[in-house]
Amino acid sequence: MRCPVCNNEGCRAFLSVDDRDYWRCEACLATFLDPSQRPSGQDELAQYRLHRNDPMDAAYRAFLDRAASPLLERLPPARQGLDFGCGPGPALAIMLREAGHTVALFDPFFYPDPAVLANTYDFITCTEVAEHFHRPAEEFSKLDALLSPGGWLALMTTLQHDDTKFANWHYRRDPTHVVFYREATLRYLAAQHGWHCELPFQNVALMHKPVTESS
Repeated sequence: MRCPVCNNEGCRAFLSVDDRDYWRCEACLATFLDPSQRPSGQDELAQYRLHRNDPMDAAYRAFLDRAASPLLERLPPARQGLDFGCGPGPALAIMLREAGHTVALFDPFFYPDPAVLANTYDFITCTEVAEHFHRPAEEFSKLDALLSPGGWLALMTTLQHDDTKFANWHYRRDPTHVVFYREATLRYLAAQHGWHCELPFQNVALMHKPVTESS
């Protein structure tokens, strides 16, 4: 079994629960659902349509602010950004636009505009999205290509800590959540791509893509 996050082949069976089989990567420590059991696109869309992520909801905006605030502290004025996996209600993009930035939208279900993926960006947000990736290694490589040198990638996903609680963990029970990250997983990914990794708040990571001589 190859890890879908880091492409390492050193994975072991981790846990079977609720007719779902999970694997653990020995390299990056990601936990992931057996690829044969991933939901179909139709099932994913049906689940996403149940979400109620109102951009004007104060509690939801406060939740997203844990990613927005540290990102805004690091951005120069009037940058060009991308909200990757924005969903039907792109609340974070609205918040960042209110702060003076330009934000494009991409979501494979709700904003599937391939032209957006032909550009590069000063920052990219990916909040409550990475746990849905069926092929995380490909998605993170795509994000790296979309991010300009010197840019920031803001990730938000609930990190896994305690294996003994995994079976009953509410985050696992969402049928569209197919991969679960630890802090070590995010740092492993950062090292793979040459990013500098910061974790300013719980479940929030900021990846900085350095400027190189070839840039």
